[in-house]
Amino acid sequence: MIPMSAMRRRSRILVLVSVLAASAAPALAAGLKAYVGNFKDSTVSVIDTAAERVVATVPVAAGPDGIVVAPGGRSVFVSGSGASAVSEIDAATDRVARSIEVGKGPQGLAMTTDGKWLLVAVNGDDRVAFVDTAAHGVSASVSVPKPHTIAIRPDGRQAYIASQEPGHFALVVVDMASRAVVGEIALDKPPRDLEFDADGKALYLTLAGVPAVQVLDPATNQWGAPIPTGVSPHIAQRFAGMASGAVVVQGPGEVMLFDPAARTSVRSIGVGKQPHWLDLSADGRKLWVSNEGSNDVSVVDLAGGPMHTVAVGNAPRKIALQRTTPAPVAHAGGSVHAAAPAHAGGFVNAMKVVDAAPARGAARVAIRNFAFEPAQITVSVGQSLTWQNDDGPPHGLVFKDGTTGIDLLLPGKSFARTFDKPGVYEYACPVHPYMTARVTVVASQARL
Repeated sequence: MIPMSAMRRRSRILVLVSVLAASAAPALAAGLKAYVGNFKDSTVSVIDTAAERVVATVPVAAGPDGIVVAPGGRSVFVSGSGASAVSEIDAATDRVARSIEVGKGPQGLAMTTDGKWLLVAVNGDDRVAFVDTAAHGVSASVSVPKPHTIAIRPDGRQAYIASQEPGHFALVVVDMASRAVVGEIALDKPPRDLEFDADGKALYLTLAGVPAVQVLDPATNQWGAPIPTGVSPHIAQRFAGMASGAVVVQGPGEVMLFDPAARTSVRSIGVGKQPHWLDLSADGRKLWVSNEGSNDVSVVDLAGGPMHTVAVGNAPRKIALQRTTPAPVAHAGGSVHAAAPAHAGGFVNAMKVVDAAPARGAARVAIRNFAFEPAQITVSVGQSLTWQNDDGPPHGLVFKDGTTGIDLLLPGKSFARTFDKPGVYEYACPVHPYMTARVTVVASQARL
């Protein structure tokens, strides 16, 4: 028979073990992080997803525009669209471990499920680069005109690339084994983002200026019934284990949940200003949404609990979450750099941004339906020209000769510029490079 004193000691030990076990679970959850690319700061904000607070800020290549967390959560890859490199962040230290040169203007990223291959849309060089993640370098490339975003089928056999070549918009299909283009699906509008659902039976695609998600059957490459949304849907995704799909709708600033079978809206959830991207927490309970226009991240409880907001850097675009906590390894000490390094080139600053509409009779260009209207305009030296963003998503203006423009113009905002000498000024939208136009400046008051 066990003495009463021994039984009390055993009970105390069991209670202590239970407390330690209970405290161990939150500690594991606290190790999971979200990585947010701040486009205008050229940094990545690292968020502790349990505490919902920023724990580090990591300088990366200029204009972070694509981000993916490797399986196992140890590495995070970030493309610098204003540079020629992909930054690889060590998630254990939250510091850039290396910079991988891939070519001019890398944008969208996609990774195979085994983590061995990273595909990079090298927009400025019209190709998709295959990065060997073990060798940390490009081992092959496939020619694709103006690639923007990439989706790899869950079975790893093919990759679909959104090609934004002006006048020749398409989805380009690449065989992963042979690394060759094996198909092309023509599109009437510029493709924005494309994502395979968890089982690979549907590809969700958004198009510029179309208030609906397009649904492609990758087995036949035939289009099914679209999913109606509000103005300017961006990323649409159905995550593993999630009954509904989710799509970011930029115009109204919301996330819309949809029924994948009926292809109808289930409910809409208001988030921050100009939402850009989303990802699902490892437990499947919360959506994390980056808001480019309000410089924060919305944490949406899918069970209907209160939504939380986490402030991050300037113009957050892509966000990616760890699915598992990496195994600990020994690292040398050191703190995360506080300031981003200098970069050659980059994005020009705004001359003048205003909230009000231009005065009556003033020269004006409207930005709507992913186009500059008119695409060609003539003004006189000394005359002010105003661009008004009347569209759902943000746009911008970058002039070919490097003169002053604006890299990010949110909906409802205007940008004004006065030209001081005659000439032809060609420009494009830095967010959507296929949007091009020009201004002709003449010395007299004559209009052509």
